[in-house]
Amino acid sequence: MQKILSNRAVWYIAPTVLLFSSFIVLIYSGNIHFSWSAIQDGFNSDFGFYVLVGLGAQLVDGTLGMAYGVTSTSFLLSLGVPPAVSSTSVHVAEMFTTGASAISHFKFGNINKKLFRNLLIPGVLGSITGAYLLADFIDGNVIKPYISIYMIILGIIIIRKALQKNIVKQRTKRLGLLAVFGGFMDSIGGGGWGPIVTSSLLGRGRDPRYTIGSVNAAEFAVSFASGITFLLFEGVNSWQVVLGLIVGGTVASPLGAIFVNKVKRKPMMILVGTLVIIISLRTIIKSFHLI
Repeated sequence: MQKILSNRAVWYIAPTVLLFSSFIVLIYSGNIHFSWSAIQDGFNSDFGFYVLVGLGAQLVDGTLGMAYGVTSTSFLLSLGVPPAVSSTSVHVAEMFTTGASAISHFKFGNINKKLFRNLLIPGVLGSITGAYLLADFIDGNVIKPYISIYMIILGIIIIRKALQKNIVKQRTKRLGLLAVFGGFMDSIGGGGWGPIVTSSLLGRGRDPRYTIGSVNAAEFAVSFASGITFLLFEGVNSWQVVLGLIVGGTVASPLGAIFVNKVKRKPMMILVGTLVIIISLRTIIKSFHLI
């Protein structure tokens, strides 16, 4: 495994082959629906906004290691895109943008291969399990507030550690369980891999650069595992929204990988902690229909 991850070609070829193969399968299975009139109408004035949404969401996610889904969905809804279309589009586009992000973080040396390896398989297993259970047994909306409370606590811990003069790195125990939990909640809650895994690792004093790079790289496999099943069963009708998000996200991926190298540790951790708290509070408020 270590030898495979050390091969530079794997980091470029694997995401490309997986995404291209998926696209071909979806075309031939009829789960991506194109028509000439839809193509003519698709590149309207709104398409540029979809590109900007994808760019902004991926820039946040690539730099801070979280919040792609929350950011992009919020902006799409504000543009008048229906909730169901927004959710489908974000999940499909994330398969592609996380692949580009993984390549970018590898290119700029932001990945700790040991951490990535420890997150990869457990995260995928958790993601697949969550997707399966969500289909038959679990209401993700019921669990969201409780996970958000957990993330608020993590956000406070991260900010407290950022304000400390000397941050002592603590050993992260049960890393596999953390990845399983993050992948599981990402599937049943429509997001959570970054906030749960990145926040937990930063809260233990890990270096933001390698934590964000490694978590983002593993996120591609997690997103792919849940996303491909969703695509095969549901299909894609909102291709112009998906394409706009992919274009914007792909452009922003290398920028996020560069910024995570440039931003200093303290402000980055404060940003991550604040973002986690805001997102979590918003989720709790919406869950109890207070807004």
